[in-house]
Amino acid sequence: GKTTMAGKLALKLRKDNKKPLLVACDVYRPAAIKQLQVVGKSIDIPVFTMGDQTSPVDIAKASIEHAKSIGCNVVIVDTAGRLHIDEELMDELKDIKEYVNPNEILLVVDSMTGQDAVNVAESFNSKLELSGVILTKLDGDTRGGAALSIRAMTEKPIKFVGMGEKMSDLETFYPERMASRILGMGDVLSLIEKAQEAIDEEKAQELGNRMLNQEFNFEDFLSMLEQMKNLGPLGKILEMMPGANAKELKDLDLSQGEKEMSKIESIIHSMTLEERRKPSIIIASPSRKKRIANGSGTSIQEVNKILKHYELMKKTMKNMKGMQKGMQKKMKKGLFGKLPF
Repeated sequence: GKTTMAGKLALKLRKDNKKPLLVACDVYRPAAIKQLQVVGKSIDIPVFTMGDQTSPVDIAKASIEHAKSIGCNVVIVDTAGRLHIDEELMDELKDIKEYVNPNEILLVVDSMTGQDAVNVAESFNSKLELSGVILTKLDGDTRGGAALSIRAMTEKPIKFVGMGEKMSDLETFYPERMASRILGMGDVLSLIEKAQEAIDEEKAQELGNRMLNQEFNFEDFLSMLEQMKNLGPLGKILEMMPGANAKELKDLDLSQGEKEMSKIESIIHSMTLEERRKPSIIIASPSRKKRIANGSGTSIQEVNKILKHYELMKKTMKNMKGMQKGMQKKMKKGLFGKLPF
């Protein structure tokens, strides 16, 4: 996952208002250059390459000047990966380090490889003096064992962790949060940060107001589902909750919840724009329900179920609005007594 991780890091840096350039210096692995180009294109980040017949040292040197010429202020050099120490390749890395003088030398290791990951990290550090480590697949069953071992053996910080397959699944490593996850205490701070990043605050506020004013329709419902999906897979979100048990979550079939969300989306997408904005016209029309069921590959009963939930939500919001007005009236009349502010 080294080349993919270079792309993830570039994407994260761009979110921090940097202008990264990806550099293809892995001239040995078949299609490595093409892979980096595909990764760069998928996230709209430029990739510098000179083919697989040029020395990686020369490519790295030329990339710095190229970055300056196109206004990039961060250069990420993707060098050849290796599971075991190869003296020739290590010398190549030393030469790149000497000519480029990087601010950071980051080693990407697979946390699932256990002791091998620790051995590779220790060997690389002794020859290159790493500035940090990036751990991939930390969403697996290891739950941080490799992180603890690598930190203890190399005395180098773990800077980032890969928590999934999406390009956005890269998190800054916080030791106390990882310890909290290992102990089954969840990671509420990371969950809050993920929500802040994934959910549009203005849109969420607008949805809330529409719900309270009973203006909420299926277009709003669809928007809400999309924002929920931006948070990531349900299993990963639950892992961050206090009291989450890894074994129990593994045994739990969370895919059912995600399937239900997909089914709801299909039903809403099968509605016309008018039907989404005025659900009441569906409720009174069996032919519309039949058409929506056929279009979404579901049944009329399932369409009725969604409509019933919608009506229940409207009723709940109406009651909440009434309670809110009642509280305001009581406050104005001073029924709660004199307040100390």
